[in-house]
Amino acid sequence: MSFSVIVVAVVMTALVFDFTNGFHDTANAMATSIATGALRPRVAVVVAGVLNVVGAFLSIEVAKTISSGLVNETKITPVVIFGGLIGAILWNLLTWLFGLPSSSSHALFGGLIGATWVAAGASAIQFGSVVSKVLLPAVFSPIIAGVAGLAATYFAYRITARAATDTIAHGFRLSQIVSASMVALAHGSNDGQKTMGIITLTLITAGSLPASAGPPFWVILSCGLTIGLGTALGGWRIIQTLGKRVSEIQSPQGFAAETSSAVAILTSAHLGFALSTTHVCTGSVFGASAGRRLASVRWGVAGQMVVAWVLTLPSAAVVGALSAWVAGTGTFGTVLVALVALAAGAGIYAASRRKPVTAENVNDVPPVLVTASV
Repeated sequence: MSFSVIVVAVVMTALVFDFTNGFHDTANAMATSIATGALRPRVAVVVAGVLNVVGAFLSIEVAKTISSGLVNETKITPVVIFGGLIGAILWNLLTWLFGLPSSSSHALFGGLIGATWVAAGASAIQFGSVVSKVLLPAVFSPIIAGVAGLAATYFAYRITARAATDTIAHGFRLSQIVSASMVALAHGSNDGQKTMGIITLTLITAGSLPASAGPPFWVILSCGLTIGLGTALGGWRIIQTLGKRVSEIQSPQGFAAETSSAVAILTSAHLGFALSTTHVCTGSVFGASAGRRLASVRWGVAGQMVVAWVLTLPSAAVVGALSAWVAGTGTFGTVLVALVALAAGAGIYAASRRKPVTAENVNDVPPVLVTASV
């Protein structure tokens, strides 16, 4: 099996996206456990990283959905996929800078759809699959997860109403180690597959794999290791948002949110739905926050998140479309897109160092504009 230079470049770019997906979404698994003190920050992200790698081997159904279910692979080239990945990576970095838990998955879908539309027209996009396996889950998954988190929290407090406070906190913190680990495993299973699907799609468009093929073992392994490495580095800004800016999470709420999220994500991975783990986990956290009597929920933060969610698909699509159009002009265009993306990434990283969020200050509560009691 021989690969051209552009195929190698696209595979490497896909792994860069996978890495950003890892540290962007670490909060999904570990934010509440870190906030409640169930796990120390650095221990939490390492555990999440290891379980992301394990989770990548659990299923390939989501990878198949992406490699052969969203766009017509016969009408695009690896250059188009490269443009889509650039859009996804830049949106991931931008939302990470502002500490917003937006969806890496939808950034990827948006970038791919925008690039495909420019390169091959709307007919190359399978809108039925986009609606049924991307858009509808995006709308309903945070609502369902929120309701589940709210109900689980309510019953957790009712069942333990007569127990000693210290006993409750200790017991649920121990339980959170298990529930957070399950979310990390689920995240590796679901999000790890998305990059597998993109690399598989690249190999199909290059003629290196037959249509409808699943990801080869080396693709599964490299994607699992890359997302695990990104997760282990810790996306502290978004961890701070989910763990502290939404509400002051207690251990029963953390356990309820994590358990609800793990069940939803593992089920969707098994069914092949390209679910956003960010949407699910964020919905669960808000539901669990509202499920505790007299809890303070910062709905202004929720509004910021929803705005980011709404903008993710179109923003990544625009950047992906522009990148694919420029890269499609030839080798110079492809190199130009890569250089601009590197410069933008470096600029975003430099901006993040002005007010760094680290494992040491991740549990500090930053100022927020709107606070409402529930």
